[in-house]
Amino acid sequence: MNPGLPRLLVTRPAAQAEEWVAGLQAQGLDAVALPLIAISADVDHVALRRAWQDLALYRMLVFVSPNAVQQFFSHRPEGQVWPASTLAATVGPGSSRALRQAGVPAELVREPAADAQSFDSESLWQELAPLDWQGARVLLVRGDGGREWLGERLRERGAAVDAVQSYSRALPVLDAQQQLLLDEALAAPQAHVWLLSSAEAIANLVALAAPGIDWSGARAVVTHERIAERALAQGFGRVVLALPKLHTVAAAARSLG
Repeated sequence: MNPGLPRLLVTRPAAQAEEWVAGLQAQGLDAVALPLIAISADVDHVALRRAWQDLALYRMLVFVSPNAVQQFFSHRPEGQVWPASTLAATVGPGSSRALRQAGVPAELVREPAADAQSFDSESLWQELAPLDWQGARVLLVRGDGGREWLGERLRERGAAVDAVQSYSRALPVLDAQQQLLLDEALAAPQAHVWLLSSAEAIANLVALAAPGIDWSGARAVVTHERIAERALAQGFGRVVLALPKLHTVAAAARSLG
């Protein structure tokens, strides 16, 4: 690792944070996990079991995140095979990888083009728009809340869109080591860079910090323009946008070194 680079704080939920930390460390960065969103399975399990029972009735399931994939598949009935007529769509490469690892055939996975300018609902829609959605049933698999943009586009094209919640998000409770990391990052902002993959992580960071913190010295790599806008509105001094890929995030972090 390059000792001259700042420490990169990976704020994704714990399961994804550890994977990102390993990948970024392999890129030569001093990356550590400081999850700023806690994932809970406190949801309607009956609704999830019903979704699995009706799986073959859907033209497509849309998964909003790797957590949506993992929590949905944790309810998979034993021996259940993914229907050959049901697509599985997602907005990012991490979720697509999780789908394939869960056993969804690669030819049924739909995601934004590899060279898309951003990984979001708008880029996914570019891949889905050419298909016929009239009369199709679509299920959105998500956490609590979320954007309605993609569902609106599908409904405009004649699809019947349902949603099921496979997980909940919450403010994390930091352990002693995580609290120490947070305290060090807030005390020495020039020695740290935040990797932010959601606006909710920013809100939780502010909630966990002491009131009145001056964020002007804080620096962040963010994975979408909406997150950049939120970080700048919070007062972050420097914000660099990067696609959520290891090499682009690593390059962005080095640019802040």
